[in-house]
Amino acid sequence: MYLGLTAMKEKSIAVVIITNGPGELSTWVRPVVDYLNKINDTSKNIDKLNYSIRLVLVPCPNATGKEYEVAKSWHKFELVTEAKTFWKLLIRPAQYAKWPKKGIVIFLGGDQFWSVLLAKRLGYINITYAEWISRWPRWNNVIAAMNKNVKKSIPSKYRYKCKIIGDLMADITNKKEIALNLEEKKWIALLPGSKKAKLMVGIPFFLEMADHINKNNKNINFIIPIAPTTSTSEYLFFQSNKNPISKYYSSKIKQIKQIKNSVFDYVIETSNNTKIYLINKHPCYEVLKKCDLAITTVGANTAELASLTLPMIVVLPTQHLNVMNAWDGIFGILGKISFINKFFTFIIKNWYLKQKKFFSWPNIKANKLIIPERIGNISPKQIANEAIFLIKNKNYLSEQKDNLSKQRGKTGAVKKLAYIIFNSIKKFS
Repeated sequence: MYLGLTAMKEKSIAVVIITNGPGELSTWVRPVVDYLNKINDTSKNIDKLNYSIRLVLVPCPNATGKEYEVAKSWHKFELVTEAKTFWKLLIRPAQYAKWPKKGIVIFLGGDQFWSVLLAKRLGYINITYAEWISRWPRWNNVIAAMNKNVKKSIPSKYRYKCKIIGDLMADITNKKEIALNLEEKKWIALLPGSKKAKLMVGIPFFLEMADHINKNNKNINFIIPIAPTTSTSEYLFFQSNKNPISKYYSSKIKQIKQIKNSVFDYVIETSNNTKIYLINKHPCYEVLKKCDLAITTVGANTAELASLTLPMIVVLPTQHLNVMNAWDGIFGILGKISFINKFFTFIIKNWYLKQKKFFSWPNIKANKLIIPERIGNISPKQIANEAIFLIKNKNYLSEQKDNLSKQRGKTGAVKKLAYIIFNSIKKFS
């Protein structure tokens, strides 16, 4: 079955990107693809390369299921395959497209083993971006490492394959300035999540938290950057009685109104008349950069906020752990085993949470607490009070901003990886 433009030109080189969730798609895949095309577009005619970029989504408990539609809407890939078809693709690649003899499989999210498998199946070389560890160096042709620690962890006989390029997240830029009317108010960005299980808890929790903040400080505005994998209709659903978690929280959405001629697309008005502005554009770094503070769930978004040096509070309300079957890591894996969900919830609360040192990307990378993590049976009011305290005490926000800045890697990783891919394609020409 051939879809659209999947019958490639005879001498074309296949560039196949493996990825999984929304964070990797927007902060790793898209920038690298854009820079690779930029290199080729600015090359002289004799140096231009004939390649085709394909995106293969792989199974992942942290994916939302909407990555396929988002990736296709960018119109950057000749072919996009869904995560649910990965095994069929692996067994019968020709069912989805013609595959040239020469190509590259690039790992940019998910499990590194998937890219090794697909590269072997197609007979292509493999390039792996290793953020924390290179798991299969023996079968990697090139390892693009985030830092020297990744290289040190590779067995010595394979280290020659490794090139330290830096942190892809560090290349998140804020070149575009916007005319955001602050009205002498402070701005807090709310990131309740993008996956169903996160939104089940996040929407009711964050609505009530915003109401508490607004009740005590009218000088604060709120924004929510809507993830491309979710929508306003889901916000309405998860604050309603259809969501069993909503009964534990009193705040509701009174209405969601569309806004015209504004940087924002919608405004939520709660039952307590708190206004929360929504922005559909993704990524919306230029808006986030204007904020004073972010309150977020755990996940890849903590890395994005850190790259913007935006102070944050990370929350994980474990009183609803039994429904968190799409949270990161062990939460997502164990939470799907429904008949022993209660047992694993007990184990996670009483052992795993006590054993695990940090949950957010900045703290994991720094190996110390540089941003507050509020894990446990926490209430919206507690987080609201902490947010108000931080907003009133600029020294704390400045200190956090400085610490985030120190942890941010040097820029240029996207460019370096794009050139590794470009030069690898050239070798085939």
